[in-house]
Amino acid sequence: MALTLRSSISFINQKETKILKTSDDVPAILSFAKLKPSFRLRVKNSMQEAHHARDNSFNSEARRNEKWEKVHAPSVAHSQSGSKRVPVYVMLPLDTVTMGGSLNKPRAMNASLMALKSAGVEGVMVDAWWGLVEKDGPLKYNWEPYAELVQMVQMHGLKLQVVMSFHQCGGNVGDTCSIPLPPWVQEEISKNPDLVYTDRSGRRNPEYISLGCDSVPILRGRTPLQVYADYMRSFRDRFQDYLGSVIVEIQVGMGPCGELRYPSYPETNGTWRFPGIGEFQCYDKYMKASLAAAAEAIGKKEWGGGGPHDSGQYNQFPEDTGFFKREGTWNTEYGRFFLEWYSGKLLEHGEKILVSAQGIFHTSGVKLSGKVAGIHWHYRARSHAAELTAGYYNTRNNDGYMPIARMLAKHGVVFNFTCMEMKDREQPDFANCSPEGLVRQVKMATTTARAELAGENALERYDADAYAQVLSTSKSESSNGLAAFTYLRMNKRLFEGDNWRHLVDFVRSMSEGGRTERLPASDSHGSDLYVGHIKSTQEKHTKEAVLV
Repeated sequence: MALTLRSSISFINQKETKILKTSDDVPAILSFAKLKPSFRLRVKNSMQEAHHARDNSFNSEARRNEKWEKVHAPSVAHSQSGSKRVPVYVMLPLDTVTMGGSLNKPRAMNASLMALKSAGVEGVMVDAWWGLVEKDGPLKYNWEPYAELVQMVQMHGLKLQVVMSFHQCGGNVGDTCSIPLPPWVQEEISKNPDLVYTDRSGRRNPEYISLGCDSVPILRGRTPLQVYADYMRSFRDRFQDYLGSVIVEIQVGMGPCGELRYPSYPETNGTWRFPGIGEFQCYDKYMKASLAAAAEAIGKKEWGGGGPHDSGQYNQFPEDTGFFKREGTWNTEYGRFFLEWYSGKLLEHGEKILVSAQGIFHTSGVKLSGKVAGIHWHYRARSHAAELTAGYYNTRNNDGYMPIARMLAKHGVVFNFTCMEMKDREQPDFANCSPEGLVRQVKMATTTARAELAGENALERYDADAYAQVLSTSKSESSNGLAAFTYLRMNKRLFEGDNWRHLVDFVRSMSEGGRTERLPASDSHGSDLYVGHIKSTQEKHTKEAVLV
């Protein structure tokens, strides 16, 4: 017997349907594990959703207050059994919006969202790329492909996390496409190369504007901070009807990969490879001027000429350098001065952007989050060299994550951290890694600072062991569990056989506070759910989900 569920896909307008000619937009068959009734497929009529989203029967101020109270309630829900539910989101592909300014493969996206909803996933995350939205010139924004996505997400009853991605896509771990900064920004960089981060040998990094010029009007009369604020304000105005209801979180980009860090380990052209210590990024003229001023302010003018001379190169190990070795310069008066300045500038940069974002979104009902990188290699070394070059002053003698946690907590911003899926025993011995130790330290910092902690996996993993590690991390025996988890990332592999079953298992366990480690055997060997677009001359615009 087959149960067939049909739903209209009329939310894709006629102009868009004309381009949907190829059959390879969607895999012919997607195979999913059988689901419990609690994860039934629910498909809502798109006209009903649109009507509810735009219902103006309430006073607008009251509606804003209602959204604020709803979204800013504790995000880790307590079940009747006392366990805590951790909502799971899934990152969408980096190229969800094309360079041409359209939603990439909308029919495949629709089928994928339908499947994710059936698995009990809370929602999805998408990058709102600066290089795409403001591509055509200063203050010229194109949000339309994102609007199409928002409506599609709403139709399936999902939630959306949106990343304000002020960085370039390409050149880092996991980057599968290239989306540079806006062309008009690149023009300004070509005129003044010091606008981007620079290492000791003069190598420029085009991933992100240097924080050294945050308050300098170098972008056609606007400062980078003003440009970021205008961008976020434009987003708020365009999507105000969806904020707090469909769009529930804004992750504010603060550096390369959207993370609050320096681009100390760029993979472009083989510059860096794991587990190199990376290099300090403080040699553009704006950063050098700041360092010189800081040194002069404490009467040590000789310390302001540049970064450490003995900090080595990208692919060296701590003991190969004078600065990072066991009894190195990092633990001298000069080393402490430099590291405090370098990490302090990063913290100041993050706070300025977040204060701006808070002012823009504070009545919208969305949560704000900030992402911090999980730099776990050389964590066991005394100097924590790889963390230091990235801007986290975390050593054997200094907690580098507590100041970040306190800053985020001060502004009510969620601390989003990566590498939640990694285990120490999986890492090579020579790299001196400890992702588990790092996660424990971050959990302790956020607990002490009373900051909410959310997590991500750092690398694409589909195996049960990785999910089990996240489940273990998400538990909150001492009130330091995860508020949410975002899985990296949606692609065709995720929907294949065991990969999909593991995700379904994981989502269910997270919804039950990690009480179930795996699906019952009767479920894991049950029937499969097939989602596909059924070709039919009579039903051109009908989508069928067949439960065999």
